[in-house]
Amino acid sequence: MYQQHFGLRELPFTLTPNTHFYLNLPTHQEAFNLIMVAMGNGDGFVKIVGEVGTGKTLLCRKVLNALSQEHLCDQPLSTGATGSETTSVKDSRYVSAYIPNPNLTPDGFRMNFARELGVAMEGLKGSYDLLERLNQKLLELAADNKQVVLIVDEAQTMPEETIEALRLLTNLETETSKLFQVVLFGQPELDELLDRRSLRQLKQRITFSYQLKLLDQEGTGQYIQHRIALAGYNGMPIFDQKAMKLLHKASVGTPRLINILSHKTLMSAYGKGDRQVQPEHVRLAAADTEGVSLPSSRALFAKTGLAVLFIAAIGLAVGLLLDKGLIP
Repeated sequence: MYQQHFGLRELPFTLTPNTHFYLNLPTHQEAFNLIMVAMGNGDGFVKIVGEVGTGKTLLCRKVLNALSQEHLCDQPLSTGATGSETTSVKDSRYVSAYIPNPNLTPDGFRMNFARELGVAMEGLKGSYDLLERLNQKLLELAADNKQVVLIVDEAQTMPEETIEALRLLTNLETETSKLFQVVLFGQPELDELLDRRSLRQLKQRITFSYQLKLLDQEGTGQYIQHRIALAGYNGMPIFDQKAMKLLHKASVGTPRLINILSHKTLMSAYGKGDRQVQPEHVRLAAADTEGVSLPSSRALFAKTGLAVLFIAAIGLAVGLLLDKGLIP
């Protein structure tokens, strides 16, 4: 694609939540610090809410990595039975369980949690047996001075009865502490869900909450330059200042949209053989992106045809691959 054209080792604006590209912007750093302090204090529930595309899953993975390294843990994250990330029980102070899709029945949720903790599933005789095994595992970990953290992503999708089952699970405790802590990541619909009168008991248990903010213009510029630098670029700024300002306006500071638009602007510049991104490239990218609009972008798209530029860019990329023998 445009990597060789701009001297990049890798694509800087992929949508995969890669912690390699994590940037300590104020809103994410504040949320991260809050979670880590709450975990250190043994607080029960923490809630992190952010709009679509604000980097919740990336922050979630950053927290998982940090928990695995507490108390000189030198083991990498291992893979649980569900394919999710779980910290090493041997070396870390924390044992973390990650549930990325909590749209589950109460039993399904408890089973996913139990699997993440390594509870044996063979010979289960029903819900009561599962709960007993889960409780026993939590007690064993507590006796081993392990602190269990359950991290739930996309928590706004949880059925009400599953949220109530989670609350009841948190009643499991010793005389001095809870057997596990919970971090909920969700979209603003999570707040609406927890405002229901039937869930008021769980809402009262949320000790800390934080609302992720969109990036301002300066933050958008830092975000773009940070990712480009980590992708291997060390030359003059690729993005013209006016283009950067326009990109912030088009994305309204939403990291996911910044990634999409930045990727397309680089494609557009590459397709035209340009070495620097100009406002024209941003307008073309905005015109080709659902849910994004800028004044006159649609007209410019109709006039010049971004699709033609993209096809040209793809054609150049295919030519390079053919030259290198990567395509037969």
